[in-house]
Amino acid sequence: MKFVIIGLSVTSSWGNGHATTYRALLRELAALGHQILFLEHDVPYYSKHRDMPEPSFCELQLYTSVNDLKNNYSKAVAEADVVIVGSYVQSGVEVGEWVISTAQGITAFYDIDTPITLAKLEKGDFEYLHPDLISKYDLYLSFSGGPILKHLENNYGSPIARALYCSVDPQLYYPEETKNCWQMGYLGTYSDDRQPTVERLLNKAASKYSHEVFIVAGPQYPADYPWSSNVKRIAHLPPADHRHFYNTQKYTLNVTRADMIKAGYSPSVRLFEAAACGVPVISDYWEGIETFYNPGTELLIAENTEQVLNYFKKIDEEERRQIGKNARAKVLKYHTAAVRAKELEAAVNEVHQLLKV
Repeated sequence: MKFVIIGLSVTSSWGNGHATTYRALLRELAALGHQILFLEHDVPYYSKHRDMPEPSFCELQLYTSVNDLKNNYSKAVAEADVVIVGSYVQSGVEVGEWVISTAQGITAFYDIDTPITLAKLEKGDFEYLHPDLISKYDLYLSFSGGPILKHLENNYGSPIARALYCSVDPQLYYPEETKNCWQMGYLGTYSDDRQPTVERLLNKAASKYSHEVFIVAGPQYPADYPWSSNVKRIAHLPPADHRHFYNTQKYTLNVTRADMIKAGYSPSVRLFEAAACGVPVISDYWEGIETFYNPGTELLIAENTEQVLNYFKKIDEEERRQIGKNARAKVLKYHTAAVRAKELEAAVNEVHQLLKV
């Protein structure tokens, strides 16, 4: 099939998680024999930080405005079998209306931020999606699953809403024989809603487990944040260094945004990346997490400092490694980009069958 995808970015992973998702998914779509044109708005903050300026798995075109998009790519959109508009695309409502009126094939909205999108819609914030558009797209692809899919169908009129969760690229994330430098690490940009959990599950745990060293990587943390003396900081960690970062930890911490917890069934990519490296994950709880991992044997859930410390004290090295191996096996079977590409194919075929009826 011919795919046209209008997304936030595939060329730059700077300051966004979209590029990593698109790269892995599109590479696997191409491996299945599909042709892909990716259209990306050329903006200064990505042009300065392009770590993949010429992707090999798709044709890339940069556009300067919505008018540029309409003037130069109407034919490609009209002739495509599938046209996908992603979340956070600038002028996304105007772009979506144009795609729906121009495309002759299947149209889809790919929401890499579903709980945030729905929270914005409830507040009347239509930055990149309007409620009226949801029923016009043939397919709604969501980073969140569970009850939110029926909500999209029943309350917003989506003809078909299907989960297309984030995934991991096993060519980039895998176990390495390295020294465990850190008792536990955390990778994530600072956010007000996550920080209390980071404080409870990592910083406070570190202060009580002072003979080991912990690490937090990510930007925008307050310069005067009172980290325990055995917590080290990395302000920016480029994606190329993520695999090594995970592999030097005994445990990695996963902390979920409030909107994602509220929605449930919203795994973060970190949950899959660390597991693909065979590193045991300690995570906060949200509804549906047990549909991705079996708690206790593939993932460790903690709500307070004492639970984290109990894991450190009671889990021996053999069990720790086995938990990591179990999680990696689960990820390789169900949560790779290759699996997601086939799930996307299945969703498109489902729409085809519906339209025939």
